[in-house]
Amino acid sequence: MSKPVVPRPTDTELAILRVLWERGASTVRQVHDTLLRERPTAYTTALKMLQIMTEKGLVRRDESDRTHIYHAKLTEEQTQRQLVRDLLDRAFGGSSSKLVMQALATRRASSEELTEIRKLIAQSGNTGETQGRTENTEATQGKRREVGDDRD
Repeated sequence: MSKPVVPRPTDTELAILRVLWERGASTVRQVHDTLLRERPTAYTTALKMLQIMTEKGLVRRDESDRTHIYHAKLTEEQTQRQLVRDLLDRAFGGSSSKLVMQALATRRASSEELTEIRKLIAQSGNTGETQGRTENTEATQGKRREVGDDRD
């Protein structure tokens, strides 16, 4: 039996999901108040968005009390994986290396992030070939120099 597919959230839906991931289960008022700190948002907009997100399967609504409580259906990590998988397929033809190279070329990684990336690469190397991984030593070394990696 396959997992039910949850639709890709819009930017506004992601903002609401971030509130739910940070706060946990929340009322419309709590979501609205948190969103107001970032940008002007009407209460009715927050309510309508949560209703739409419930219909789409992005959030669950607990109706057992007079005040409805909303919960994110997927964890932040599950949603991030879904979004990356979609981007990987649509923009990079399934190539993980192209995605990583563009990410590192677009924004400089901190030394802590580079250490974490190296750990993940070492772990994936221990489990065999990663799906969609390609070897391109010259490009990899060039990108390392661009992001300040001194292994060369």
